[in-house]
Amino acid sequence: MANTYAPVPDYRIEGFEAATERIEEGFLSLTLSDDMFVPLAEHHSPDGRDTYLLLYDRAAIWGIPGMAEYVSLHITRDIEQRTFDFEYESHPVIPLAQNWLIRQGCPAESAELSNNHGPRPADALTARLDDLLRANPDDRYKVIDHYTHNPSSFDFGLEVRTLVYDSHPGSASAPYRLFLEETTKDFRSYTVREGAFATAEAADIWAMEQSTPLPLAPAPQGTVGLRAEAARACSTVKAGSLAVAPPPVAPPRSTAAAPAPPRRSAP
Repeated sequence: MANTYAPVPDYRIEGFEAATERIEEGFLSLTLSDDMFVPLAEHHSPDGRDTYLLLYDRAAIWGIPGMAEYVSLHITRDIEQRTFDFEYESHPVIPLAQNWLIRQGCPAESAELSNNHGPRPADALTARLDDLLRANPDDRYKVIDHYTHNPSSFDFGLEVRTLVYDSHPGSASAPYRLFLEETTKDFRSYTVREGAFATAEAADIWAMEQSTPLPLAPAPQGTVGLRAEAARACSTVKAGSLAVAPPPVAPPRSTAAAPAPPRRSAP
């Protein structure tokens, strides 16, 4: 587990002012409780104009049920005017947060996690699906829904469901893909599985009930003979959970308490 007393993010805006009043208000709102942010990756451009941060928001478990727990932040500076601007997005899983940073201009290697104390991929299929979400080749995946189930208890693991629309021609018959991340309760490892559905409604029904195994998508290239293992790994969700603060950087995954329906993300 990572150190609970993590440092606050290094924004590097000392001596800079927000470019506008709206930017100042927005940045103050975002960072109001930044003592709850755990930095997972950061990059500062050599010319001092850009900072990229990947943060875990420990306060998310006390927010809207199901809300995403990762924040990607890009700060841009006008060196001559001594002003700054910023953009950010919340993400349900780390690979999507990394993808956003990379598209903002962060070097891919710098988006890798500098904190290596969290759970590790349990198998090759998990690692491959993480890579697909991180790369999102040709913008094939569009996130339309997500739900993070974090019971805040060491008695259960964590679960994240991310529903995407897959525009790849090979997925035309079942373009709605549900990426299911599950972390063991000891936070040592996690699995990712990709379910395939013809409609978003079908994916929602499965997520609410989870009474049958996840209808798995064909394994991506580079994984062989893992379908049976994946099917065995997709168990139903157990009931029960209560609140104790979770490990600070444990990614939200697992077969945890009573399933809740996916939350429609804000546009």
